[in-house]
Amino acid sequence: MQHRDAQGMMRSYDFGALPVPEAFQRSLAALYVVKCAPGGGWDSVETSEAHWYLVRPFTEFLAGLDAVPPDVDGLTTTHWNAWRLSLPPRPNGYSKYASVAGLLQLDPRLAQPVREAMAKRFAWETGRVQAYRPEEFKEIRIAARRTFRSALMRIRENTDRLAAWRAGATEPGSRDWLVGEALDVLARTGDVPLYEWRRVVRRRYRPALGGGSAEHTWKRLFLSRKETAALAVLIASELGLNSTTISEMPVPKTLPGTAEAGMPVYRLRLEKRRRAGHRGRFESRNLTDSGADSSGRIISEALEATSHARATLALLGAGTDRLLVWHQTTEHEGQAYLKAVRVGQFGFGVDEHSGRDWARSVGLSGSPLKRIRKTVNVLHRREPGQNTQDTHDSVYVLPEPQVQQAAVPVIAEGALDAVAAAHRTVFAARLTDRSGAGELETATADCADYKHGPFSPPGQTCAASFLLCTACPNARVTPTHRPRLAHLHQALGNLRGVVEPAVWDADWADAHARLADLRDRLGQPVWNAALTSVSDTDRDVIDQLLHGDYDL
Repeated sequence: MQHRDAQGMMRSYDFGALPVPEAFQRSLAALYVVKCAPGGGWDSVETSEAHWYLVRPFTEFLAGLDAVPPDVDGLTTTHWNAWRLSLPPRPNGYSKYASVAGLLQLDPRLAQPVREAMAKRFAWETGRVQAYRPEEFKEIRIAARRTFRSALMRIRENTDRLAAWRAGATEPGSRDWLVGEALDVLARTGDVPLYEWRRVVRRRYRPALGGGSAEHTWKRLFLSRKETAALAVLIASELGLNSTTISEMPVPKTLPGTAEAGMPVYRLRLEKRRRAGHRGRFESRNLTDSGADSSGRIISEALEATSHARATLALLGAGTDRLLVWHQTTEHEGQAYLKAVRVGQFGFGVDEHSGRDWARSVGLSGSPLKRIRKTVNVLHRREPGQNTQDTHDSVYVLPEPQVQQAAVPVIAEGALDAVAAAHRTVFAARLTDRSGAGELETATADCADYKHGPFSPPGQTCAASFLLCTACPNARVTPTHRPRLAHLHQALGNLRGVVEPAVWDADWADAHARLADLRDRLGQPVWNAALTSVSDTDRDVIDQLLHGDYDL
């Protein structure tokens, strides 16, 4: 079976080589055809190939059983549970489990008990990618900038040499002239003049070029695979995109008039193929190159560094609109790097393998592309990068240790604010049976110390509203105050229906809540008795208090 995707890539899968009976092989092939068809869910050969390497271990497991099921309809829960127990509780084990289950469930002959077994949760230990620490992030960007900048300067220098040769500005037969002629051949064919039978630089050009290594030949105009990986790291560090999106990014369009004004604005067309059929699969972003520190500068430099490669491919009849194009020494159709796209000596895009190879070449461990993306989206952009907000929050933000650490003081501050708010709405005055000597009567309670209250500077007479007496530990509430406070609580509740909600919340809500707390402490029967005991004096005092007319 062959799968050709919309990008023009193709993979072949030999189901006859799977170690299961022929009927089972045919069933798996038929399911693959469904998934690889347009709209089937596997829109790229990378996806179908990834599933191939997950399905094949399943068939190898079945082949090792005493009784191998002849076809999909011969699978039992015993087969499936044994397969499940054989998988390690890690992401790779879960991937195999989910891939095989998702494929087999498309076959209507699959028994219902097996389907129910497949629906059970697969417990596995997460291996979450963590964001880089600020110093790590800086180190990686510096290393990537150093790699790519060196390549860009090399290509610029040789671009100038080629332009001078084509303009006739070099002396024929001189070293610069020979280098210019070799560069012209390189730009048209993808390689400097060679003895084809053994791929050696022709003797005439070898001294002028300085040797026959990549640095002296094709690297003069083209990026290498590792240099392209460094460029991808820089793009990811600006935009927070994943490696596939960067790999497949078309050449950005320049908005009309912006380049002429000296400040080009690039429109990036982005696609996340995993979101096929969902809103958000396609996205565009505008980036402005307004200087060395702007996010658009890396796009300007990427276009410059890869322009010769696209021009050469166009001359060879294999034009491409990919932004990331690189070169290698010999023609290569993907034997070593199965997921890579090749046209002769040219390759496109970047993957985790090339990212890892670049990282090792500069003394770093592992490909930084995934962690760079998470670092940018979680800690710098702080917004989804081609994900839904829920996925961004639950998968990327919440599990990130740096986010958790940064949230500690915020949560603590929020807790303190919540405590303060609770204190504002909790009755704080003291309940007593009778008034004490020297206490001053107010509109709502007796005051035991009106010069040392919490709402005025020490030694100064309290000037706070009488509504705050219920929040003051110096206030004393006796049974004689209860009718007045019960009437105040009722009056504040009535105000809620006649004033704007925002006004009531700001002016009356806390006082109402404190009185509700007092009611709960006293109990509803005592509160009801207080309401029946409200006097005309109580009503006059509360009316004056609410209108701001009350005075001692």
